Amino acid sequence: MLKPTQQQIIEFFHQNTVIDFMGVEVVPTDDGEARLELCANDRHANLYSMAHGGVLTTMADTAMGAKCLALNKRVVTISLTIEFMHAIMTGTRVFTDATVLHDGRKTMVCECRIVDAAGKLYSKASATFFVTGKLFDDES
Repeated sequence: MLKPTQQQIIEFFHQNTVIDFMGVEVVPTDDGEARLELCANDRHANLYSMAHGGVLTTMADTAMGAKCLALNKRVVTISLTIEFMHAIMTGTRVFTDATVLHDGRKTMVCECRIVDAAGKLYSKASATFFVTGKLFDDES
C-alpha cells in the first residue's frame, strides 16, 4: 500500500487554509508525519483570554483528518465530539496528538488529544469519518 510522504501530509495541512488563517503551526514529527501546534494569543482567545473552543475543535478535526490521510485515506467528518478539561490561557503552547482507532473501508474513527509539552491534557476529541477515496490508487 502506498502512503503519503511527510511533505505531502504537511501540504495537506496547508491546503486547509483555515489552519494558516488561524496561525496554527505545522510541525514535522519523528515518525514521518506532522502535528499541529498553537501558542494561544489574543487572536485565538475568547473574552476570557482563553483559547476559543472553535479553534481547538478545528485543530483536532484537521489533525485527525491528516492521520487518516497518512493511511492513504481521504475523509470527511461525519461526527465529532470534544471535551475541554482545562482552559488554554493566552501564552500557552499546545499541540495535537491524533490516533486512528478504526481503519475501515468506508469509515474511520479517530481520537485527538490537545496537550502541552509536559503532557497536561487540555482537551480530547473523537470523530467518525467517511472515507471518500484514496490519495494514491493501489496500482500507482
